[in-house]
Amino acid sequence: MSDAFEKDLDAQIKAALTGQDREILEATQELGWFELGFKQFGGKLGWVTWVVMLVQTAMFIAAVWCAIRFFGATETMPALKWGFSSTVLMLGALQMKLSLMPQIQADRVIREVKRLQLMVASKHD
Repeated sequence: MSDAFEKDLDAQIKAALTGQDREILEATQELGWFELGFKQFGGKLGWVTWVVMLVQTAMFIAAVWCAIRFFGATETMPALKWGFSSTVLMLGALQMKLSLMPQIQADRVIREVKRLQLMVASKHD
């Protein structure tokens, strides 16, 4: 779909809507990447995002601390201990952060379904 056609379609939808429908359309506007990410901190499951990010941050800080100890180690066994710990913590932190991506994608899909419902409703009125 061309960008000009999409803008024209959006303008037609806005012109056809009134009151509550217009508010719903504004609530379903497409958000940018950072807006989608920050939106995860609110709502019913916002506390889960806060917990995940706090644990992920703690794991990252611990991984950096272990990495510093790894690079400072002069013997093999302590270097392996700190290097392995750093790697596991860094991968765990990454996995926790990536666990939020499906929710972001689900929010995008739900937002688009609401827009489609409004388009269908405006065609039937």
